[in-house]
Amino acid sequence: MLNTVKLAAPEIECISRRPVSRWRDSRWTHKLDDLAVELPVALEFNGISHAVMLATPCDLESFALGFALSEGIVENRTEFRGAEIEESPLGITVHCEISSQAFMNLKQRRRNMTGRTGCGLCGVESLEQVIRVLPVVPPGTDVPLLSIRAALKALSALQPLGRLTGGMHAAAWSTPDGRLQQVCEDVGRHNALDKLIGRMIERGLSFQDGFLLISSRASVEMVQKAASMGIASLIAISAPTALAVETAEAAGMTLIAFARGDEFVAYTHANRIDVR
Repeated sequence: MLNTVKLAAPEIECISRRPVSRWRDSRWTHKLDDLAVELPVALEFNGISHAVMLATPCDLESFALGFALSEGIVENRTEFRGAEIEESPLGITVHCEISSQAFMNLKQRRRNMTGRTGCGLCGVESLEQVIRVLPVVPPGTDVPLLSIRAALKALSALQPLGRLTGGMHAAAWSTPDGRLQQVCEDVGRHNALDKLIGRMIERGLSFQDGFLLISSRASVEMVQKAASMGIASLIAISAPTALAVETAEAAGMTLIAFARGDEFVAYTHANRIDVR
């Protein structure tokens, strides 16, 4: 096995291998363990620092695009002109270029948001910035139970970093028949979703038909990011929060949680789930 897994620029490691000592069955064993790399990733827009997130340094161009879209910094792909990655001893900076109009809008509502892997709202300056006004999502297609089952079964096999480290979140887009079209991983659940959004848009793929599958809990910021992209159905393996459910209901989104095997809990719009 390789000592490192490099899924970003060739010089950036996404997995680190470290020697560990394991106590099991009343004896020590010594081995190399795979650890997820977690680095500060600064996002700059037209030379101005906007956010610093702790993230896994893979798919960083997709991450920057997805973050810009899901946070409303740009309205569409054409306003995002490109990104360059710079590595330093302190972390990684992604230099993003956006249109003049998008940058003007960003300066008007600029905030200093220092992110953490467990929080998507750190550093916001007002309560108004927490509860965003979201569009009502298109109704989308019904979600068949068989498709949920197929997507859940396929997810673990498409998480190479998760299998190695046991410490990664995943966000995946499934077609209506349960085929996973794209899967992205990161130590942060918000980052994994932003990477997925960016990759889908980069490849000209649509969020119109299908559903979003996440390996984490369904917190309000995950619902907000999904709704901002017009995603009609969100399926989480873990629990939702009360505010996430309220937000999904207001946005017209189908929200399913505790999806494991053949079981799940529908919190909003259960009528859109085809259990035949």
